[in-house]
Amino acid sequence: MARFKWVVLILISSILMTSTRVPVSAQSKIKVVATFSILGDMVAQVGGDSVDLRVLVPAGSDPHTFEPAPADSIALSEAGLILALGLGFEPWLQDMVVASGAGTKVVSVVEGINLLPVGEHAHEGETHEAEAEEHGEFDPHVWHNVQNAMIMVSHIRDALIEADPDHAARYEANAQEYLKTLETLDAEVVEILNTIPENRRVLFTNHDVFQYFGARYGIEVHGVLGVTTEAADPSAAELGETIEAIRASGVPAIFVEAQLNPQIIELIAREAGVEIAPDLYTDSLSDPDGDASTYVDMMRYNATTIAAALSQ
Repeated sequence: MARFKWVVLILISSILMTSTRVPVSAQSKIKVVATFSILGDMVAQVGGDSVDLRVLVPAGSDPHTFEPAPADSIALSEAGLILALGLGFEPWLQDMVVASGAGTKVVSVVEGINLLPVGEHAHEGETHEAEAEEHGEFDPHVWHNVQNAMIMVSHIRDALIEADPDHAARYEANAQEYLKTLETLDAEVVEILNTIPENRRVLFTNHDVFQYFGARYGIEVHGVLGVTTEAADPSAAELGETIEAIRASGVPAIFVEAQLNPQIIELIAREAGVEIAPDLYTDSLSDPDGDASTYVDMMRYNATTIAAALSQ
């Protein structure tokens, strides 16, 4: 059935492509595809006006459950550069690329990052090994450490220069300026999180995405679910263990992520006698008028929200 879906997708795309040709003058910018909104924002910061950017998974959507449209296949087939995270974060991408007939290689932006293994948060019906096999051996949520984001930006810069050398100087200058911004952001996040009392530097969330954040900024992190939003629900025994851990930690609040169902966290918070803090942004940016419309805004918002909730 999955193979049939991709065949249908490419047939529809081929029909649409014959009716959507644009004049050569409109194709002067290199066409770049980024897989999800956080990566897309980084590409936009480096590429600027020199790229025609399409983001497959838009802001406010879950990359783990993405369903492609024919227009996405067209974008891949026309792209001069395809940028992805890798590490199993976009399990649908390879089938899309094959179905689209894209001749452009997919560039991953995580090389050189100190990767952390998938956390030990498998639940009944899904072992840790099964989760790692399905979603990758390593936790893909590297961007929650700003220093990792800086490595991603360097890869984006290099890939753009290789694909479009005519604008190399522009990409170099844009990247240099953005890297300075991220360096300042990293220091700001450290300063914000340092306001949390030592005995409250514990972060409980529904989705296990903050390993890199915790390792960089000195926060103990616990995810009720696995690294993907498709992970199995915890058992009653596991819920009980989590509730006891929250009570023992003494934290005043736990967290849920935007775009995700808060039902399990609401149950845990009620039983543990703690508050639910405002939503955090993890796998996706907010809409343009939201609190996390760029990567920089997202990191600043998350740090401020976490510090405020844990310091009460």
